[in-house]
Amino acid sequence: MTMPLMRPPRKNPVLRTRQMNLPPGARGRVALGLTAAAAEGRFELQTCDDCGTVQYPPREVCHKCLSAALRWREQSGEGELLGSTTLHHSNDLFFRERLPWRLGLVHLDAGPTLMVHLHGEVGDAPQRVRVGARLDRAGQAVLIGFPNEGSPHMADDKMLREMTSDPKFRKVLVTDGKTETGQAIVRALVKAGADIVWVGHAEPWKKMGDGLDDISALPQVTLVPLDLTNGRQVTELAGSIGGKVDIVINNAEVHRTFGIGARRGTDVAKAEMDINYFGLLRLAQEFGPALKGRSADGVTGATAWVNLLSIYALSNFPPHGTFSASKAAAHSLAQCLRAEMRPAGIRVINVFPGPIDDEWNQHTPPPKLAPTALANAIVKALRDGVEDVYPGDVAQEWLERWRDNPKVLERELAAGG
Repeated sequence: MTMPLMRPPRKNPVLRTRQMNLPPGARGRVALGLTAAAAEGRFELQTCDDCGTVQYPPREVCHKCLSAALRWREQSGEGELLGSTTLHHSNDLFFRERLPWRLGLVHLDAGPTLMVHLHGEVGDAPQRVRVGARLDRAGQAVLIGFPNEGSPHMADDKMLREMTSDPKFRKVLVTDGKTETGQAIVRALVKAGADIVWVGHAEPWKKMGDGLDDISALPQVTLVPLDLTNGRQVTELAGSIGGKVDIVINNAEVHRTFGIGARRGTDVAKAEMDINYFGLLRLAQEFGPALKGRSADGVTGATAWVNLLSIYALSNFPPHGTFSASKAAAHSLAQCLRAEMRPAGIRVINVFPGPIDDEWNQHTPPPKLAPTALANAIVKALRDGVEDVYPGDVAQEWLERWRDNPKVLERELAAGG
């Protein structure tokens, strides 16, 4: 049984801040299929279309029949632990700082035998285990052996916490607390055990109902002035709390309907870009270096950056045309941010929800995503250590259609659906 994580002591400011040493990250191109699936929370292995063999490690052809007809297919991960060992010495800098470290040999019911990292609740062989794929601090897929029945505190396992961004005892910045979505995210973070939640609010003189007052009454919540269009304000906030933030959740956005011809001028499109794209850029320039500097700062070190995007970022939805364009730009910028944050071990999580049940989707027919469901999906993504999340039925359907044929999806959306 995993012992629950205790609140860590406050850091001694006199001591040096550790710098991140990443685990080995070299992978061949064929092996990146495993990483691509793990980035969305799935465990996939190559399966031969001709003979049905499931194989590991990844190869260019089937090791049994030499066919090149290989597809990545999701696996249950059920298998038998054949043996285990505990490392007490390593020449790799990442593992030297985290010893002891358990490894195990697992024979999957699907056929392959794998070397995996072992969760602390997995006992000695032989026993049944479940293998899952996670992203390590280098952003590459690794395999972990889990017990079939875990304890309530299994997420507090030292090894598993290295692979995830659990908000428990961490300090979080949520950039917009005035919306119902932002307030739901704050409540979900507090429920997940976040230590401090700084909540941004622009134009504090405007009254936005009781929601902001309700979350500000929570003992973990501190309201901070934050307008992402104001570069000086972003800089001042970063100077004030940037060295303390462990997780940034950028949910601030401007969402307006209509496309190109239904509205004259560029003012609305500029407002959308100023928050949805340039706001992310300003935030990343100020808070990014601080997060990278604290990514190895103990069990509550800086760990993740979350961007609230939209499924419209994948393919433009003409009734929300300029909003879709701003989110597509933000998606591209978030990919750049992910590449720059990865050497420090900071995970950038992009969330692509379908239509949210808010004021800008009043005329959108169901199904729509409730703010609470979106907030829970964000917390789950942090706990599972994934990179891309598509919450809601609409987002899942659009993603499937986009992967099947982006051009067909573009024509379908242009025709109204």
